[in-house]
This record gives sequence, C-alpha cells and structure tokens, in this order.
Amino acid sequence: MNERPLPLFGPGFDPGPSFAELLRRTAPPDAGQAHAAGQQHAPVDVPHGTTVVAIRFADGVVLAGDRRATSGYAIANRRIEKVFPADDLSGVAIAGVAGPGIDMVRLFQTQLEHYEKIEGEPLSLEGKANQLAQMVRANLPAALQGLIVVPLFAGFDERRGRGRVFSFDATGGKYEEGDFQVNGSGGVHAKNWIKAAWREGMSVDDTIDLAVRSLFAAADEDTATGGPDLVRRIFPTVAVIDADGYRSLDDEDVARRATALLGGAEEGAGE
Repeated sequence: MNERPLPLFGPGFDPGPSFAELLRRTAPPDAGQAHAAGQQHAPVDVPHGTTVVAIRFADGVVLAGDRRATSGYAIANRRIEKVFPADDLSGVAIAGVAGPGIDMVRLFQTQLEHYEKIEGEPLSLEGKANQLAQMVRANLPAALQGLIVVPLFAGFDERRGRGRVFSFDATGGKYEEGDFQVNGSGGVHAKNWIKAAWREGMSVDDTIDLAVRSLFAAADEDTATGGPDLVRRIFPTVAVIDADGYRSLDDEDVARRATALLGGAEEGAGE
C-alpha cells in the first residue's frame, strides 16, 4: 500500500503548529473558489442549537446544554449534542447553526492535538481560547449570511489552579467571564436563574444542579430550548472540567437530578 508523503515547506512557508494553516497550504488550487461559490445565501431554515451554559465552581467549571435543535418553528432534532471536549482539560459548548458549529468544534479539537504534536507541549488555556477566537473570526463571512456560530469555551487552568470561562462574539472577540456565561435563544432566562443562585465556592454537585435548573427555566420560557423529557428519556448534556480532566455525566445521573427537579424521586434516590 503506497503511503502519501508528508508535505515539505520552505522556511518562509512553514505553517507551524496551526492545523488550519496547514490545510490552507495543502488545499488544491481551486478549493477556495469552490468554497466561495457555495457561500451565496444562507438557507432559510437550518438546524440551530439553542441554550448552553458554563458555570465556574470551587474546583473547576460545569458546561451544560439542552438537546433541542430547531429549524424555523419546527423541532429539527431532539437529541443533538452541544457540549464537547476540546482536549483533556477544556470543553466547548455551541449555540447557533448546528452544522458549522460541530465542524468548528472538530477542527478545534484537531488543532489542539496538532499543536501539541508539533510543539511537544499543550497550549495554555488562554492560548486555546485565542485559537477558538480565530476560528470564530474566520466564520464571519458565513455569519454575515446568517450562519452564526458563537461558542462558549471553558476549562481548568493548571497554571492558575482554577476553572475559567470564555465567551465570544460573531466577529471573534474573546471575553473572559468571572463566574458564568450563557448563550443561545434561552440564555437570558437561564442567566437570570444562575445569577440569583450562584455563589463563590459552590460545590460541583450544587453547580451541576444549578446548570440543570437554569436549562429547565430557559425551556419553560423559550420554545426553542428543550427541557428534560421523562417520556423519551432525553436530558441535558452536562460535563465537569477540573484538575482530573473533562468528564461527561452519564444519563442516569442527569435523569435523577432532572426527576428531582420536576418533583419526582427525592434527590439522591435511585431510579
């Protein structure tokens, strides 16, 4: 089996640790023209992810998102994933157009892995946030046509020994949030709930419960946000990031918390 040789670059053309730049340097000459030709007008109804939250607690951060994607006034998907690991110590939650958002996350994951392989060490958390900001900025032409992707980024900063939360705007502007941030159509309702209950030094369990409750509050006011669905067994996606790394909560854990929230089994009771 013939293996394709690795590309070679002169001193002035080396893409360095940037995977996106490597793709640009190795793309066929007409690839950019084909991409530009496809960017005409955004479809009227494309699936959109809605509400995601990032909340800092004493030892890290919690990322959470509902599972609904909408297309206009219709539900496009009831089980979409909006919370993803970026690497071992960070994660991304997406709101906006679902397809480009998921593609951006995959490229971001590859970029962080590529950087670590080339440089021999991982990027700092600040550097990761800067890399994601560049990707959001690169999506600006599509955003101006309605294909907006605005992620939340959070992770555990080993240098500072605490969790950090970053938000972005459609132009790639990056902003560090002190305590928490939300995004998506139900974000204002989730944020009001978090603002009323958040306190410094919260435990991880209390923060997870707060994230689930805030998404329920958003679903109660915003039709595009999906609440816990006990019939279909659909519950929010929740991830915890601390010094031990990124880990997703299993559905049974989230189901127990959601059931208690809705007045079912008592907190801590088995299913």
